[in-house]
Amino acid sequence: MPTLFRLVVTLAVLAGLAYGTMLALVTFVSPRQAELSVRVPLENLVPQK
Repeated sequence: MPTLFRLVVTLAVLAGLAYGTMLALVTFVSPRQAELSVRVPLENLVPQK
């Protein structure tokens, strides 16, 4: 039984670290917005016969 308890505690600590990391990323990192343009070759627009 102590091994199972240790496993559950370890998994809970890892889940808490993952949750804390995600929360920190959401709180402190803001995405950069920029316009994006991609040139598409004309051959890709014309249907193949």
